[in-house]
Amino acid sequence: MDHDGKNGDTPYGRIGRRELLRTWAPPAAAALALGGTGWIFRDRRGRHHTSATTAAPRPRDWRRVATALPLAVSRGKGPAGNLRAALEAVGGIRAHVGAGETVLVKPNCAWDRTPEQAANTDPELVAELVRLCLEAGAAKVIVADNTCHDPRRSFTRSGIGPAARAAGAEVLHQDTAGSAELDLGGSVLGVWRVLHPLAEADRVINVPVVKHHSLARATLGMKNWFGVLLGPRPRLHQRIDQSVAELGVALKPTLTVMDATRILTGGGPTGGSLDLVRAEDAVAVSLDPVAADAWGAHLLGLAPEDLPFLAIARRLGAGTPDWRSLLVEV
Repeated sequence: MDHDGKNGDTPYGRIGRRELLRTWAPPAAAALALGGTGWIFRDRRGRHHTSATTAAPRPRDWRRVATALPLAVSRGKGPAGNLRAALEAVGGIRAHVGAGETVLVKPNCAWDRTPEQAANTDPELVAELVRLCLEAGAAKVIVADNTCHDPRRSFTRSGIGPAARAAGAEVLHQDTAGSAELDLGGSVLGVWRVLHPLAEADRVINVPVVKHHSLARATLGMKNWFGVLLGPRPRLHQRIDQSVAELGVALKPTLTVMDATRILTGGGPTGGSLDLVRAEDAVAVSLDPVAADAWGAHLLGLAPEDLPFLAIARRLGAGTPDWRSLLVEV
């Protein structure tokens, strides 16, 4: 029979030995090579690859003050008054922003929500920070975020866009800011496309709002860095505590200004119900992002041990969750 492989004189039998090797050996070798490459890179999660000829730079260290500073907290003076008082306790804005510098202010402006719903940073706080940076001699202040809802609606309804522009800032988002690549390092992050102003700014001030998060339990300062990333951010939620901590290590802001004018105690991160909003009328300013996050967490009834990303960030050298040891109330 021709099909049982025993008749070596048939054309099929001859192809099976010589022609088969000559015809299929080169493609098989190429397939093995490609398979080997895939095996080598199989564990490189969360990385956006740059071109083969250009290495992405690491982020700058945007801190201007190298010495330890307190966690300054002000209450009861409204967003602008609390900000000014807390800033004075850490040396004043001129200790952190210099003449001729470009400053990026990074609020949480992710959602198409009103200020009263506390899903975004308070617009009065953002505007006052813009004014103070310009008074300190900044050449330009940019307010930017990569929003989750439609960016134009989010910046308008939150009040952040109109307030920032009125104070003298340029307002940018994912559709208008452009992009750059930065190597954020870590075991999860690697190279990411980011909002272009982050790569070019002389100073960066992180201005998160204190609120509940359904997965991370709290959205605070280090989690707020998700809003500078472009591309498939949801993948980072698969290892959210490690992702948040690594962002806290990679990105060293000039200051963290924690907005607790109103806090969102549930239903986060999007919010919506005013029943879940609590007025705190407080602002914290810190050079330590871990301490700032731990302070914000305690307003939500969470201890540092309730948030694994705080312990990871401490272990990676980003700061201390012992916010009480740094606290100065003004």
